Amino acid sequence: MSGIIKYSNIVDVLPKLPEVLLNTIQSDVLEIKSIDKECKKCLDTCFTIPELKDAYYVVFSKYIDKDNHKYEKFIFLGKDGEELFNVSGLEMELYGLITCTTLDYTDAYKAFLSHSKK
Repeated sequence: MSGIIKYSNIVDVLPKLPEVLLNTIQSDVLEIKSIDKECKKCLDTCFTIPELKDAYYVVFSKYIDKDNHKYEKFIFLGKDGEELFNVSGLEMELYGLITCTTLDYTDAYKAFLSHSKK
């Protein structure tokens, strides 16, 4: 996916996103998802990780399989993309906590996805 920018509106939606995260998300090295603030898992996890109540997004690697999940780090972001805190895969799982984002794919990324499915 070399040279293809993934999201067209990420800078507008997340103006405080650190540049290193922006670049790794845009190049599809890391993934960003929204946190489902109303799901039971989120509400329950807020008791053990209170900072989660202020988080709106999480950045993670989509390439780490479940067997190696304990070695992963999750980067939680605030509403404007500011980095709030990190949690290791030993402390929690994202399953059931995340949902799609409101970020829009670029036309080039959509074309890449349609060609890669063939």
